[in-house]
Amino acid sequence: MQEITHTASPVFKSAHAESEVLNRYKEHLRLWPVPNEQSYIPTRQGNTFVVASGPKSAPPIVLLHGTMSNAASWMREVVTWVKEFRVYAVDVIGDAGLSAPSRPSFASNAHALWLSDVLDGLDVPRASVIGTSMGGAIALDFAIRLPERVDSLVLICPGGVADKSIIRWALPLLLLGPWGARKVRERIIGKFPEPESDEAKKFAELTDLTFKSMVPRTENLPSFTDEQLARLTMPVFVLLGGRDVTMDSDVIKRRFERHIPHAEILLDLSARHYLGDRSAAIAQFLHRAYAADDAVE
Repeated sequence: MQEITHTASPVFKSAHAESEVLNRYKEHLRLWPVPNEQSYIPTRQGNTFVVASGPKSAPPIVLLHGTMSNAASWMREVVTWVKEFRVYAVDVIGDAGLSAPSRPSFASNAHALWLSDVLDGLDVPRASVIGTSMGGAIALDFAIRLPERVDSLVLICPGGVADKSIIRWALPLLLLGPWGARKVRERIIGKFPEPESDEAKKFAELTDLTFKSMVPRTENLPSFTDEQLARLTMPVFVLLGGRDVTMDSDVIKRRFERHIPHAEILLDLSARHYLGDRSAAIAQFLHRAYAADDAVE
């Protein structure tokens, strides 16, 4: 894998913070639980880091993480998915990974074109796309703009459908340093139990460091219209948390039921923005989606 040199960017609070987070992330990538290849894909937004796992001949799935995160957030789920799929965990540009620090406007088609470049670089004409939170908004935007490249769509607490503003209460807490950042994270995803494994402890430490070191995105995610949602004809699976403080899950559920009646929806009333490991349910959906596609052919 060719090493890419990163310079200080608006994504992090300082060059030191950037170096600290990215070095810790590189160390964590050595713990990837299955055989993998790591590479940088050239795109119009700069180089994009991708971790590829699973049989090269298997159906492809592309993973897009949420904000203030990176591909490491999928390390538990990938163990399930590589049994049947070729899995590409992508570091979203402008976030806490090894991809370029570019942050193009969500109001433009820039993220869709960027992801199209990534697929081209991976030599993947079509794929199933799984996105969580901000990654869900990027996945949804991509499926609306370039549906011919999406076999099926999995949206985990997706942004852009019924977002709530958290800046008013989150920003003052973030200004209080590590304690405030921890309180923001707990309100969004709840309190995590003490890590039981060394790998889980290291990921928790990476997450704490990332929240302390990053400059949060302040631009609103794209706001998808009913007409745009109605364009989605591919299989769609939506997973939501009933106690999510970042979005109105009831409204999301109603909008998808009304405008994408074929969508499968799972609403966990007890869950927050972080739903935990839902890899088995997602694998079952993907298996059904690809089986239905094979039957049509």
